[in-house]
Amino acid sequence: MVSGRGGVGETAPGGHAGIRAAAVARRPTDRGTSPGPEPAPAPGPPGPGDPAGLPDRAGSRGPQGRGGPGAAGSPRASAPADDTPLRRRLEAAWLGRAAGCVLGKPVEKLPLHGIRALARAAGNWPLDDWFTARGVPAELLAAHPWNRRSAPTSLAENIDGAPEDDDLNFPLLGLLLLQRHGKAFTTADLARLWLDELPAGRTFTAERVAYRNLLQGLEPPATATHHNPFREWIGALIRADVHGWTNPGDPAAAAAQAHRDAALTHTGNGVYAALFTAAATAAAATGRADVHAALRAGLAVVPPRSRLAEAVRFGIGAGGSAREAGLAFDTVVDRLHARYGHYHWVHAVPNTALIAAALTHADGDFTHSICRAVSGGWDTDSNGATAGAFAGLLAGAPEHLPHRWTAPLKNRLATSVPGFDGIGFDTLAHLTAQEAARS
Repeated sequence: MVSGRGGVGETAPGGHAGIRAAAVARRPTDRGTSPGPEPAPAPGPPGPGDPAGLPDRAGSRGPQGRGGPGAAGSPRASAPADDTPLRRRLEAAWLGRAAGCVLGKPVEKLPLHGIRALARAAGNWPLDDWFTARGVPAELLAAHPWNRRSAPTSLAENIDGAPEDDDLNFPLLGLLLLQRHGKAFTTADLARLWLDELPAGRTFTAERVAYRNLLQGLEPPATATHHNPFREWIGALIRADVHGWTNPGDPAAAAAQAHRDAALTHTGNGVYAALFTAAATAAAATGRADVHAALRAGLAVVPPRSRLAEAVRFGIGAGGSAREAGLAFDTVVDRLHARYGHYHWVHAVPNTALIAAALTHADGDFTHSICRAVSGGWDTDSNGATAGAFAGLLAGAPEHLPHRWTAPLKNRLATSVPGFDGIGFDTLAHLTAQEAARS
């Protein structure tokens, strides 16, 4: 997700240690509507249909992380000293994730025709660079205003390091989870970590509902189902990269980790999107698989009769046929919107299809990967982040990414996740490589 998906229509949850410790044995009734059951890799009810839209959500830079990046015992305490091929790929992946996220932030929630109009007015279509307000007529900006919380940090003229976003906060939390509990972590471990380290105001949609359910004493998997109409949205997908990064060459292990992570907040296609992303990322992290082989590895762990699998197959097919025919990616996007436009713009099904199509059409090129993902609309920052992380792995090293995408990030990430604010992507790569090496 990016800064801009709405909340659940309630005050952000708060609580205390006594509430955190509460546990209940009951499994509450799922009040969401469902299009029908689908095969699942683990027990759990099917995901809901597509709920109505939500108000805007916060995504601006939050308070300094407790302890700060230099505090004793913080994740930054050890500086990068290794220069292995995996660490270099991981640095490119972190940088790619940040660049794709920032590229998509200003146009999150805008309709497809608005995104195209703003880019064309700046002479940036087909999309090939950061969005900018320079040269864009005032009447067009009034008709299609930038995301109000993101424009001050994410337009070309404003980027000064990587700003805070949930698409970057959640990978940080995933890294922290592995540091504390290792690869055998449980969903309950993740729940405790969130309550200890994730500010409630930095959660949205399915994550905010699950957080509230934890504070009310519910345990997983009820946290994902109780009064949670957002449980097939994109939140679990954006948490999946770290599981692929830390299991290079083992898509099944990456998918298993992603499943335990996703089960806190999602069911059905929301979980399947995370499995797909984690497994594809694990295949790409070896440095030996091309984009098409890695996507096939991701698809292999998804129930083949699910809506998510159908959408991924359609996206890969549409992107591949257009690339072979020399057709612009716009034609693929139009097909995707015609087929999946009835879904909510944050739902996992259309967004995963778009990511698969963009990566396939780009054929491994970094700029094309993030620009195609963002130019397709829907959850633009999340799609740009996932495509950027994937394409960064394929690029293999940070110096292989175009300078115009990495220089404005200044090797600095803002976050309210404790201990990480201001951290460098080189340090994050080092810490991630350490977790990949752990048995």
